[in-house]
Amino acid sequence: MAERDPRIGPGRQAASYEADYSAWIDAQAALLQAGRFGELDIVNLVDEVESLGRSAFYSFASAIEIVIVHMLKWDTQPIKRTPSWVASIAEHRRRIEQSFEDNPSYRSRIDEAVTRAWRTANAKAAGETNLPLTAFPSENPYDWAAITTRPHELPVPARRNRKNL
Repeated sequence: MAERDPRIGPGRQAASYEADYSAWIDAQAALLQAGRFGELDIVNLVDEVESLGRSAFYSFASAIEIVIVHMLKWDTQPIKRTPSWVASIAEHRRRIEQSFEDNPSYRSRIDEAVTRAWRTANAKAAGETNLPLTAFPSENPYDWAAITTRPHELPVPARRNRKNL
């Protein structure tokens, strides 16, 4: 029997997961809101919920990866340090903290997230700097405290006065 979609008139078939993902999502949400649990596409819903969990964790690990990439660049190319690196580190640290606020259980998964982040961080840093991969450490040199709190500040340029002009 065809699944009844509350957003489609009677006698019309609901969109399938494969045929129209967006319409399927809308239909599943409407069924949940209506309490029509027996009509839900449970198999695909389970896959989607699991996928959402993985995606959120990957975003957390990605923020860590970006911090590590910039730290690697910072440490290997001090002459090329830019305000954008400082801003990116600060922004991604903010995203890490936001992830903890939204998902407190991530605190127990820090090691897993850092390991995932490190898998590609040194290769990305090499690609972004045009330095050989061997210019970067083969093992992650940063502990959690460094990733989340190590200062990254550019020197403030000396002010020139009229006498120096």
